[in-house]
Amino acid sequence: MKNKSILVVLTLLMVFLPQLLEAQCAMCRAVLESEADTSAAEGINNGIIYLMAVPYILVAGLFYVIYRKMRA
Repeated sequence: MKNKSILVVLTLLMVFLPQLLEAQCAMCRAVLESEADTSAAEGINNGIIYLMAVPYILVAGLFYVIYRKMRA
């Protein structure tokens, strides 16, 4: 029960505080910091987050299906 509540809290933090999860590679960061317009940097950050999240969601779904099949 304790592990489940910790997982729920961490998931909620990631959903409601995405600015804590933003990251960039060194080259992207250097190029985007040199520009005055920050909308491009925000777009790159969002793209990185979406590209990173989709495989994790797919793998989590696969493991969930396997888990359910093994319990049945």
